[in-house]
Amino acid sequence: MAKDLGLPRSLPPLPRSRGLTLLGTEGSKSDEGGRGYLEPGANKHKPWIEAEYQGIIMENDNTVLLNPPLFALDKDAPLRYAGEICGFRIHGAGVPFEAVILDKATGEGLIRAKEPVDCEAHKEHTFTIQAYDCGEGPDGANTKKSHKATVHVRVNDVNEFAPVFVEKLYRVAVTEGKLYDRILRVEAIDGDCSPQYSQICYYEILTPNIPFLIDNDGNIENTEKLQYSGDRLYRFTVTAYDCGKKRASDDAEVEIQVKPTCKPSWQGWNKRIEYTPGAGSLALFPSIHLETCDEPLWNIQATVELQTNHVAKGCDRDNYSEKSLRKLCGAASGEIDLLPVPSPTANWTARLSVHYSQDSSLIYWFNGSQAAQVPVMNGLHAHEGLSDHFTLSVWMKHAVVPSKGRREEETVICSTVQSEDGYSHYSLAVHGCRIAFLYWPLLESARPVKFLWKLEQVCDDEWHHYALNLEFPTVTLYVDGVSYDPALIHDNGLIHPPRQEPSLMIGACWTEEKNKEKIKGNENSTDTVQGDPLLIHHYFHGYLAGFTVRPGSLESREVIECLYACREGLDYSDFDSLGKGMKVHVNPSQSLLTLEGDDVETFNHAIQHVAYMNSLRFATPGVRPLRLTTAVKCFSEESCVSIPDVEGYVVVLQPDAPQILLSGTAHFAHTASDFEAPDGVPLFPNLQITCSISHQVEAKKDENWHGTVTDTRMSDEIVHNLDGCEISLVGDDLDPEREYLLLDGAALQQRGLELVNTSAYLTITGVESIAVYEEILRQVSYHINHGAALYERKFHLSCTEMNGRYSSNEFTVEMNVLHNMNRAAHPNHILSSQQFIHRGHHLPPELSGHSLASTHNNAMVPSTATIIIVVCVGFLALMVILGILRIHSLHRRGMGQEVPGAPAGGHTSTGSKDSDMFWDDSALTIIVNPMESYQSCQERAAENSEGRASKDMEEDDDSTDSETPDSPDSNDVDDRHIIGKSDSSHRY
Repeated sequence: MAKDLGLPRSLPPLPRSRGLTLLGTEGSKSDEGGRGYLEPGANKHKPWIEAEYQGIIMENDNTVLLNPPLFALDKDAPLRYAGEICGFRIHGAGVPFEAVILDKATGEGLIRAKEPVDCEAHKEHTFTIQAYDCGEGPDGANTKKSHKATVHVRVNDVNEFAPVFVEKLYRVAVTEGKLYDRILRVEAIDGDCSPQYSQICYYEILTPNIPFLIDNDGNIENTEKLQYSGDRLYRFTVTAYDCGKKRASDDAEVEIQVKPTCKPSWQGWNKRIEYTPGAGSLALFPSIHLETCDEPLWNIQATVELQTNHVAKGCDRDNYSEKSLRKLCGAASGEIDLLPVPSPTANWTARLSVHYSQDSSLIYWFNGSQAAQVPVMNGLHAHEGLSDHFTLSVWMKHAVVPSKGRREEETVICSTVQSEDGYSHYSLAVHGCRIAFLYWPLLESARPVKFLWKLEQVCDDEWHHYALNLEFPTVTLYVDGVSYDPALIHDNGLIHPPRQEPSLMIGACWTEEKNKEKIKGNENSTDTVQGDPLLIHHYFHGYLAGFTVRPGSLESREVIECLYACREGLDYSDFDSLGKGMKVHVNPSQSLLTLEGDDVETFNHAIQHVAYMNSLRFATPGVRPLRLTTAVKCFSEESCVSIPDVEGYVVVLQPDAPQILLSGTAHFAHTASDFEAPDGVPLFPNLQITCSISHQVEAKKDENWHGTVTDTRMSDEIVHNLDGCEISLVGDDLDPEREYLLLDGAALQQRGLELVNTSAYLTITGVESIAVYEEILRQVSYHINHGAALYERKFHLSCTEMNGRYSSNEFTVEMNVLHNMNRAAHPNHILSSQQFIHRGHHLPPELSGHSLASTHNNAMVPSTATIIIVVCVGFLALMVILGILRIHSLHRRGMGQEVPGAPAGGHTSTGSKDSDMFWDDSALTIIVNPMESYQSCQERAAENSEGRASKDMEEDDDSTDSETPDSPDSNDVDDRHIIGKSDSSHRY
């Protein structure tokens, strides 16, 4: 044990008396046992101990092994008390040890721990110890103490703690195809205090058959090259041992992910991006980051490009016609359409190729060998100010044709204008990537001036909007809403002046040079006008649309920007958090966004806020290609990385279609006098137009129903505009001599709406709010001329919005014309047609929905179809004739039985009278079918009454024997008659 603790094998011999006489000396006495003891005052010497002690104690023991051993000597020995050591005292605060005396005579002592010691808490303890004798007697009087000796005690460690790993799970990613000296390092610690037990001697991988090794320091390396095509993730277990061979209590897990060979590129982006119309701004790359493969960069420049050239004319705009869009943008009226829809009055565009864009606008194709010459008779040059100040506006897509030789100038418009001062001339042409405007104020005196602009938009084969404001000598060109000043102005005084004759040509120009060589293949491409033939040259090759000129005034910048404004594009709104050194630039059309910076992390944050925005509630659905190009600059040009492009697309989903609902009174009747009034009868007096949007909402997950629930709500937050309504007829067209539709055209012109009123339909076109269209449609009335034999009409009403993109329901209105019969034309004693209807009879169900506009004392019944009237009249007439013949036969039989000698003019007897008035009604029995309509019953009754009147059958006394005892008397003023074909003389 002494060897293990670092102590000597044998302790030194106990110190002897060192010449001290243990026998009795002078002044000493002996007790009965022969031991000597001091007389009072005889304790002359102090105990003696070593000056310093070195001790060792184990954590699991309480005894301190000292070197040298603890002994105290006293020169007063062997005297009792004075020569004995009674104990030891330890000095020091908080010393966890105590000293005990083992033998008073020999002075041997022992140091032990009061409580278990902990090496991890205190490895060493230092304190002082002092011995004292027993004094001069049992009472310990005159006790003497030794000097204080220093004791150093070292606590020896015991391997009580196991190694513990710093982390339970280690993760790392490595690139394939490499052998690493160290992939990662695992680390374990031990809670013991000694180097022997607190140090980790070695680590071990417990999982077999993996291509990894671990050294004694915890470094893991691969033994073979890892391949991304093989195992992409390795998981294994590692343990640790301390130098006491104690294993870790809990093993550690290691995950190594194999990545493909590092290629500098953008990571974390989606190729397909879905956009829901009305969602506002949508981030295109919310999680994107740039992988540089640890290559240091000092400059990064990225360009995000949104391709929308396939959508309408370059991007998604308001789906309205050019004329309607000008109204919405607040442009003043007075513009002239130079390329209108082909018609008998505008036939100069008839030979041009026509295309329709997604916004339903007309696009004209010029193939480089044809042009459109506008006739002067159309009055286009009669407007004041067309010669010196005007605005040209056109959508143009210039088709660039590869040519080996020199490119020829292509004329967009060429015009000579006559004014009070004389003739002026101007032309707009493109030449390569240049656009030129030639202006000749006066052909007689002034010199021509040519304004030149060099723009990439002219030759990029894309749609662009051009607006040129001329207020000589100032000329401003707007391209896509951005103004450009002329790059160069030429004084072309050598140009031969054109013919002084008003002319206007689109897609080419004429020349007066006699010696100019004609362009092959183009001599017969354009029709010549009256007068001398003109030599046509400088044909345009490309697309033109929305070509207008506004004479006498200039379009404002705001109107031009509104006409061009794209409703979709790239957006960047997070300028507040833009990092230091970052730059962001967006082009006017919002199709190109550029970022530039020098820090990768800052650049990643900036590009994550690039967004797509479409402000249209009913956006055009489809795909918008997207491209991200990146250029970087490295500190080392030789090893600088290259970032490949990112290509994706934005999918604009189908928007929720608006539901336009037309409602109102669908069936009503008016008297003929109402229709014959100057204002007629309104077709839609209480028309209501509403618009709503249906949303598909998924059912809640906690419900049993897994379908969808349609939530229809009024979309008040959306501004709705209608752009047209049409009223059409069901059946034959209107007869202008007898009937027509009325609408105040002046009120429509004040609101900028157009009216087309024909015998087949009535249309109102132009962009206006729903409230305005309701007000106008309620004013449409139907009028018939006096005496017209018209009984009913049906009309269809439908409306559209967004240039016809969305349509309403087809609202049908049926109108009945009620005619009155003149009662004075019939005898009072004729049975009324109402005798076939019980007084308590109610209106049949098919008439219950009719709205009778007015009531009179003379009853009125709606007419039916002519064929039904003819059949009913014929049937009833036959029954009446058979009844009359039967009555006449019975009357003659009664006359033959008359009493002879009776007075000729006297009254007959009662029996004769009964015979004469006998009514055989077997042939006149009429059964009223309750399922028949009220109108059919009335017609049959009316025809029966007329048949009786024609035979002058007066049987007033036998009215009580009629088939209908409840028929009204002759004084009833409510006789109702149907105007049929037989009484047409009463209606004309």
